[in-house]
Parts: sequence; structure tokens; C-alpha cells
Amino acid sequence: MNTMMGLINLEHEHHYFHELTYFRNGASIPFAGRYRMIDFPLSNMTNSNIKEVAIFTRNKYRSLMDHLGTGEHWELDRRNGGLFILPPDWNDPSDISKGDLQFFHNNRDYFERGKSSYVLISGSQFITNSNYKAAFKLHLERNADITLVSTQVESLKKEHEPYCRIDADEDGWVRDITNDKKNPQVFTGVYIINKDLLMDLVDECIAHHQGDFFTAAIQENQSKLKIQTYQNEGYSAFINSIESFYRHNMNLLKEENYLDLFYKQPFIRTKVSNHPPVTYREKAMVKRSIIADGCVVDGEVNSSVVFRGVTVESGAVIKDSIIMQNCVIEEGVYLENVILDKDVHVTAGQKLIGSKNKPYAVAKRQVVTT
Repeated sequence: MNTMMGLINLEHEHHYFHELTYFRNGASIPFAGRYRMIDFPLSNMTNSNIKEVAIFTRNKYRSLMDHLGTGEHWELDRRNGGLFILPPDWNDPSDISKGDLQFFHNNRDYFERGKSSYVLISGSQFITNSNYKAAFKLHLERNADITLVSTQVESLKKEHEPYCRIDADEDGWVRDITNDKKNPQVFTGVYIINKDLLMDLVDECIAHHQGDFFTAAIQENQSKLKIQTYQNEGYSAFINSIESFYRHNMNLLKEENYLDLFYKQPFIRTKVSNHPPVTYREKAMVKRSIIADGCVVDGEVNSSVVFRGVTVESGAVIKDSIIMQNCVIEEGVYLENVILDKDVHVTAGQKLIGSKNKPYAVAKRQVVTT
């Protein structure tokens, strides 16, 4: 039976999150009230019946490890297969690899020991609720070397600029992988590849001193490979900056977007937390917002995303903002177009105002006072 193993490759992702990545990598950033960015590719893999998943990560991965634990919340705490967090290993004095090829080289045993003949590779910055069974079926039926998952973007924005564009014929065979910024057919960073081909291409790239597997092995060898494309459907988002992070959190306040992302089976999974339900006190006023469990609200929350365990005291106003876990908002505070990272304490009477195009962000564990 043909099966896939999973790889979430964080090495070449673009990180423009500033305050949000002072203490964590991009895959660990909280999203939508109770999730992390890593939850989406990981859930999509396990929902595609993938039983073994590796994560290539180079730095600031303590928060990632704390969130993922043994992988039990994604049913990856298993005796055979399971979850592997693979930082690079520099103990091989003969190693000449660099970039993500260094990860492939030094963790070659992960692929060799895996029983699957195919690998599903993804990053963490494409947010969607999709299982890739149909893409895998297409890959097998077409006998493709590689199948690229793409999506049609209605409105091109700055967050799409780093991604390749796909030019395919009517049967889905890829004619060209380009950097044409006007092409709305955007490569999501998700692709399926035959495992033996993957390892052969890795060896070839290392021999030629390359540092980016996708660019060197696939994009520059298109004429030698049979490349198919698969169209991803449903709600999706590319998140690689504070601005795109803010906008896509706000987009989830539209009911149709939230339902499409989180109420479509199989569901997105995340680390379970045992907080009590939200407590709404006498002066609480909440409109069009996502409020996670464990919060205590006695002020006004309007068009905002509030994570677990947040305290909003009487007289405080939160508007068009993202307030992460365990923040404390004291009396009389006014927040508009603001992002507060975890454990921020805003003292009484403070006023913080950003703009929708450039929200005001505060790094975690800060105390905002006069």
C-alpha cells in the first residue's frame, strides 16, 4: 500500500514578524485564539493518514517543542513512526552541505528508516484546512515525480511575493515555475515527491554546493522532471509578516471564514488546555470577537481576537486588536489596532493605538506603564 511520510521544513521561511519572533520561531506564533501556526500543516498531515512527521528547525525552537510535546494531540505519540523534531547536526567533519540540504544530509536516517515511499513536504506559513489524500491519489494516477499544491489567489498582496507561481496546462502538468508576481496561481510550499527521487536530488544538490533544495533540485530541473499541480480549495492564507498575521486574524471574525477553517472535518488539532469557560462580568460588552476559554471580561471587546487566560478589567476598551495568552488589561486602558504578545501587562489608563496597515505590537512579558 502506498503511503506518505511528512516533513515540515522551516529552514527557508521568511520571517518578518519582529516582536512576535523575539523569543520563538515563526511556526510557534499563536493564531486565531487558541492555535499555533504549526498546527495547520501538522493537522493537515495527520488528517491525510500520515503517521510519521519530521520538523526541520534551526533556532528558537524551545516554544515549538513545548507546544508539540510528544505529539499526542495529533496522535503522533506512537511506538512506530510519530513526531521527530530535527535540529541540524554539525558532528560530521566531512559534511559540505548547507541550508536545508544540511538537514536532509544529517537526518538521512529519518527517510531511510521510514516505510513510506513518498514524502509530503510543507512549511508553516500557509494556513488552510486540507487533507492531501486527493493530491496523493492524483500523484499516483499521473505517475508524477512531484506534485505541487497551488492555490488561486483572488487579490495579490505583499505576502504572496516570496512564493513561486505555477504555469500549468489543462491536464495539470507544470510548464513553468516562475517568479511572475502577476500570476495568481501561487505555489503553497506544499508538495509530494517520491522518496528515492528526493534523496537522489539531495545528493546531487550537495555535490554542486547548493543551499536551497526546492530551488536547486526542482525549480532549476523542471525539464527533467514530471511535475503535476493540484489545486487547493477552501479558505487559505499566507502569513509571513506582522501585517498579514494581523489581517488574517481579523478575517476570521467573518463567520464564513471561521467556519470554513475550523468547522470543516477533519478538524485542525492543537494542544489541549484545561482552562475554565470565559467569565463575563457585569460590565462586559463583547461584539464580533473571538474570546478563548479562561478569560475574565469586565470591559468592552469589539472586533478582536482574545486568547486564553486574558483579564480585561472594568472600563477597558479593546478594539480591532489581538490579545495573546495571559495578558492583563487594567482599568481604563484603550487599545486599538494593537497586538499584545503573551503575558503583557498594560497598566491602568494607558492608550495604545496602531493602524490596520501597521498595527502596534508589544513583545511578550512586557509591562506597559507611564
